[in-house]
Amino acid sequence: MMRISVSNDPELSENYLRKMVQLGVDCIDFGDGAWFPGVADQGYPDFDELIKIRRKLRSWGMDWNRATLPDITEDFFLDREGAERELENSINALKVFAEAGVPIARQRCQGDTFNHLLRFNRPVHRGGYTAHGATMLQGHAHKVSESELQARRVHVWNPIDTTAPDPEQLDSWWKHFCLVYQELVPIAEEHNIRLAMHPSDVPLPETPFGSLGFHRIIDAFPSKQVGYLYCCGTRAEAGGLPLILDELNNYGRKGRLFMIHFRNIRGSLATAKAYEETALDDGDMNMFKIILELDKVGFDGCINPDHIPILEGDWEENMNPASRQVAHHGLSYSVGYIKALLAALAVYKGTG
Repeated sequence: MMRISVSNDPELSENYLRKMVQLGVDCIDFGDGAWFPGVADQGYPDFDELIKIRRKLRSWGMDWNRATLPDITEDFFLDREGAERELENSINALKVFAEAGVPIARQRCQGDTFNHLLRFNRPVHRGGYTAHGATMLQGHAHKVSESELQARRVHVWNPIDTTAPDPEQLDSWWKHFCLVYQELVPIAEEHNIRLAMHPSDVPLPETPFGSLGFHRIIDAFPSKQVGYLYCCGTRAEAGGLPLILDELNNYGRKGRLFMIHFRNIRGSLATAKAYEETALDDGDMNMFKIILELDKVGFDGCINPDHIPILEGDWEENMNPASRQVAHHGLSYSVGYIKALLAALAVYKGTG
């Protein structure tokens, strides 16, 4: 049975968890590998603190669905000092998460995007609600601050370049990524925890985990513990609903869909060289068709409405990305919409 997960709020507060229970949320996803107690001190989460977190979630009738390993940064991909320590931290984190009962872990890798070739914006939609958007830059790089570069994880590539990395650079990046998974996959198999990779976001051509590179992961690492955090919004940016349905069928029948990020967009890089995220009912895609395809391939994991639109009453000025994930009116709308789709699916199938 498909379930609903949401991202944690920065404090994992009682008020937030209470509201998630009221909305009918099943699980919590932790998207920041540095958030967990212990990471700042020793480089990976503290087991005892993880157990406390899980007990807190379960006291509210929920559980965790996915955690995030410490980032593998440009230091590793460029063979700088500290590279070995980064990999060691991810290895230790994966072991600790598995021991604490986390079912899914994601590894973030700096350089999987070419976001220095994009201009980001906050488009205004129906009635004034806002969301995220981006436009491809034609022949010039976008000037961004150091903090933006860090947030976008692009330092592996020259931020003033106006073209994508060359094949030699991309090959080097891929070899380094394989070094990471060569260490993590055996641990995932031994400890029965699944490794879920998110596609390159934004999916510009030749990004390491774009349309072709994404599939290379399971080609190189065929273990059943290796699969995907499939992001509908990100993949729609590459080619719209038809691409999503094809990919869900491909990965789903292979048992590689571990969880879903569920959002709607307008436009795509292929058609408009730009896209805008929207509320779930307000974009180009019919989201019920995605639910039908997930059901068709037997998906039984969590659906997370990841990028939350900012509705009236959700404070936005100077809001950081973590806070946008928990914008309460937008999040309530998104969870309710997904629950309605799942109820409609039950009626459609004659089971509800």
